[in-house]
Amino acid sequence: MKYIQVWVVALFASLTTLSAAWAQSTKIGDGNIYLSPKAGDRAVPAAQFRTEPMLKTAAQTAQWYSAVLFNPKPEVLYVQPLTVRATPAGFELALPGKEVVPTERRDTEIHYPHSDPLVLSPLAFEPGQPKLAKASDWSVDLEMGQGTDRMLVTVAHGSPYVSVQLSRGDIRLRLPIAGDRYDSGADGRVLALRVKGKPYALFGPTGVRWEIISPTEWIGHMPPGKGYVSAATLPDDKPETLALFTRHAYAFIDATRVDWKFDSASSQVETTFSAITKTMEGADHGPLLGLYPHQWLNNKSVEGKLGQSFETVRGQIKLLPASQFKTTYTYNGFVPFWPGVGDSPRKADLLEVMKTDQRNARRMMLEEGKGPYWQGKGLQRILKLMDVAEQQGDMAARDNLLNLVKKRTEQWLSGEGNTYFHLDKSQGTVASYPEEFFTVEQLNDHHFTYGYWIRAAADIALRDPTWAAKEKWGGMIDLLIADIATPTRGGADFPFLRNFDPYEGHSWASGIGLGTFGNNQESSSEAVNAWAGLILWGEIHGDKKLRDLGLYLYTTEIEAINHYWFDIYGKVFAPEYKNVEVSQVFGGMYSHNTWWIDDPRQIKGINILPITTVSTYLGRDPQFVKRSLASLKPEIANWEARGKSVQPADIWQDIFAQYMGLADPVQGLAQWNRWGSFELGDTRTHALHWLLSLNEMGVPDFTVTADTTLYSVFKRADGSKTYLAYNAGKNPINVKFSDGKSLSVAAGVLGRMQ
Repeated sequence: MKYIQVWVVALFASLTTLSAAWAQSTKIGDGNIYLSPKAGDRAVPAAQFRTEPMLKTAAQTAQWYSAVLFNPKPEVLYVQPLTVRATPAGFELALPGKEVVPTERRDTEIHYPHSDPLVLSPLAFEPGQPKLAKASDWSVDLEMGQGTDRMLVTVAHGSPYVSVQLSRGDIRLRLPIAGDRYDSGADGRVLALRVKGKPYALFGPTGVRWEIISPTEWIGHMPPGKGYVSAATLPDDKPETLALFTRHAYAFIDATRVDWKFDSASSQVETTFSAITKTMEGADHGPLLGLYPHQWLNNKSVEGKLGQSFETVRGQIKLLPASQFKTTYTYNGFVPFWPGVGDSPRKADLLEVMKTDQRNARRMMLEEGKGPYWQGKGLQRILKLMDVAEQQGDMAARDNLLNLVKKRTEQWLSGEGNTYFHLDKSQGTVASYPEEFFTVEQLNDHHFTYGYWIRAAADIALRDPTWAAKEKWGGMIDLLIADIATPTRGGADFPFLRNFDPYEGHSWASGIGLGTFGNNQESSSEAVNAWAGLILWGEIHGDKKLRDLGLYLYTTEIEAINHYWFDIYGKVFAPEYKNVEVSQVFGGMYSHNTWWIDDPRQIKGINILPITTVSTYLGRDPQFVKRSLASLKPEIANWEARGKSVQPADIWQDIFAQYMGLADPVQGLAQWNRWGSFELGDTRTHALHWLLSLNEMGVPDFTVTADTTLYSVFKRADGSKTYLAYNAGKNPINVKFSDGKSLSVAAGVLGRMQ
């Protein structure tokens, strides 16, 4: 990503020299970025609740802790396994328990609410408004205090500990009800309590004296110069568990870091998680980290090393006494488009719908909404139509569609009229107008929205590399990439991986993170679409760092989806949860719903669309696909029995037919209705081509990998395979597949072998 970083730094340096009197906008190649919103348009919110050093960095939006930056009202943070809340009265921590909540949809939601918290506060001063004091990859420091008085609290994903440092004085602990102190052995530093049946412990410095004031209040009298304490929730109240937690209690997390690398020979992404700790006293025993299911399942590197676990909204979080661990995921590839179909009995149908879609292409490029989400979606839609025309040999149609999309894209990137992009240097973000889905007011959905633009630009660049050069239109696309996926930490231009949560393994959609159950993400598939765009853009530009970043985000997000949205391994969903999949993942809950309607078709489809050649990952578990689609009929019957309806009645039938095609190509094609509805990111042409291709090539084969980035392998019912590989480089390549096959591919060509 060096290419992007260098010009972004140069851009910001140049902006500081511009006079506010005339700095309405500045050129980036042939594009135009506005330095302030146009008249009447909303500005982005200020992330004001940060310490002075943090105010010099780009605002850390769309993270699990982002609510702290924006909201004067205390919000709950879902740290896992803990829930916490920083309030002017003190710092709350709790171990949430499961609640099964019936809904009007006649299903259930699973909640893990913040309730009955313990409250830690300084005795010598009032905590005051919390501010973000430090942000590393999966841990944060929150500062509470006034003047020189300071209470610093550190929390980290997966950690059962909260560490507290006071500038002066003693610490107060308040309980929701009377606590029962249980045996902490001979270690006077430890205060172990059962509160509503849940075990907690506080670990003070040598010389601390714990005094009970009332059944619900304790004071920790701190020795001079040792104003630190850690508090933890424990999986049980056994003496050996308390001894384990005491051993690791004084390794305070100072910073956390995630690093990734891609091995093309094995097609695997290795991710290393490192916690940097500061030993407050005694020997350095390191931290006690909690691994999520996507981190511990099938992970040979931690086998035999994991200890006790917590039941959480993400399933079991298992404890690992270590400062570092690794995960390895296989990247199963994709190609930017599939080849033309052969002599199919439905080929005449394909040619007919192609002609109709080409006539309607201009209208279909923006059928709904006027803002950047719908426009980006429309651009990608027409380019997927273009793919089919090109691969079926209609080059005149290919050129017409390509030029149509180019002109519309250039109009937006030039900032003509009310459609434009705005760089807010004070907060470190790109806003886009006209606003949709609170992308400006709440900084929502940047990866969804800009993912469509990045993918569309990559598809253009495959046909016209000059168009995508930095001095032409590529510079503006680089800016959108930097907005959602800057790998630099602590910079003033953009935050580190804005939407992506490295420890949870998936993205968050809400920019300011408000809500009772924390941040959330609905359309996991649109997040994958964005990361695929990064991979393509990196390949096209020969930018290995950007490509590898895209591969890390892509493979990790897919793994998280298979756990937390689909639960294909059966390790996450509660037995009381009635649906096959989750459509909305929150910090503290999951549900089968959407933000705009409770129609079962749209609830299911939002985590499938957009269907492209990237979507093969959805077919990893064919039986899951069939179970998911089989659940639609009773869900729709239930919905209609409640007096609900939607138009068209078969909404998104094309999406579900293509989804079925990943498990059973024959059934998928039979299910598709040429005259039925189609999702507004898709066309009849693309849907039919997709289904005919799967009938010709077979279903995705995840057992075979390749030593190149852009590849796919399919397997027919008779066991024969189709191998695809695309060469985005300038020289021929020889692709080696893991089953011994090889394929020579010329530059700029999609190679195919059967």
